[in-house]
Amino acid sequence: MKIISINAGSSSLKFTLFEMDNEEVIATGVFERIGIENSKYTIKYNGEKIEQEIELKDHTDAVKVLLEKLIDLSIINSLEEIKGVGHRLVHGKDKYSSSVLITDEVVQDLEAFKEFAPLHNPANVLGIKAFKEALGDVPMVGVFDTAFHQTMSEEAYLYAVPYKWYKEYGVRKYGFHGTSHRYMALKMKEILGKENFKMISCHIGNGGSICAIKDMKCVDTSMGFTPLAGIMMGTRSGDVDPSIIPYVMEKEGKNASEVVDDLNKVSGLLGLSEYSSDMRDILGQIEENNPKALLAKNKYVRRVVDYIAQYYVLLGGVDVICFTAGVGENSVPVRREICEALEVLGVKIDNELNNKRGQEVKLSTNESKIDVYVIPTDEELMIARDTMNIIQNR
Repeated sequence: MKIISINAGSSSLKFTLFEMDNEEVIATGVFERIGIENSKYTIKYNGEKIEQEIELKDHTDAVKVLLEKLIDLSIINSLEEIKGVGHRLVHGKDKYSSSVLITDEVVQDLEAFKEFAPLHNPANVLGIKAFKEALGDVPMVGVFDTAFHQTMSEEAYLYAVPYKWYKEYGVRKYGFHGTSHRYMALKMKEILGKENFKMISCHIGNGGSICAIKDMKCVDTSMGFTPLAGIMMGTRSGDVDPSIIPYVMEKEGKNASEVVDDLNKVSGLLGLSEYSSDMRDILGQIEENNPKALLAKNKYVRRVVDYIAQYYVLLGGVDVICFTAGVGENSVPVRREICEALEVLGVKIDNELNNKRGQEVKLSTNESKIDVYVIPTDEELMIARDTMNIIQNR
């Protein structure tokens, strides 16, 4: 069964085509600058890479070209081979706690929830409508970033603000990266051979979140009402005192939205280093004795450690800590420093094993009181799995 996983952004569309009989990746690609000048696409398959600039007026154009190229490049013989489309959907509020078959009601909800994800939900809808137009009645499944976190208790997801804000406006912690954290939990279930365990999943990259998981369910997570909350990230500040916002508004003559935009786009590693949002660049600058780069990296490590320590206490101890995403999978020094800071909890890692990048590996030694793993995440595969399961069981 061939399933295509889709991640539609406001001006982009990423895809992965799977043969789900053996979960093989057949092709991947991205369509960029949709609706903007110099739009282009990249498709990778069978060891080859095809790139071309092409006018893409909207997502419908992008989907049309994608499907045409899958046939032209003999990746598939006909569109009838595609048995399902899985869509990454960013925000399902607290209505959706699992992946669902996409219906008119789901699309209407995505549009109704757009104020909670104004950049993402409208783009997700565009992707759904474009594939509906191209593939007709081929079933589509929505996989929500927020779904995995809906097992949190009220005391975890409610803020200490007027309760009216929650009841009338939906102000609460929703959490994100849920598909990645769920993938990590399932991988640990496979590795440990059981599902009754306590873990802390660290999805740390340009965006990042930490998730406390007990018996395969989310207990708490660092991102909140929006992805701005939690740990420090590439360009996001993470948690800050909200009183900073009106203070900076007055100092710089900005409105609230402009200051929040600064917290989202020019803060984090970029803000402290005044150089880059990419940890690889930061580490390179540290080698050049850039003190601001060192400060940014140290703060990043500290914020991750803060949340791991918090969730260690919340869970009453932890069986395993997992690292994933760009920094988690590839940054040897950041992983090492995080684990060194956690030695007080009994964490001990093998520094030789920690030198590996981008592959599944157990870092902890036999003396470690907590197992530590690096597990490359695969949100696209999770989307494809959910799509296949829902199609087969509908």
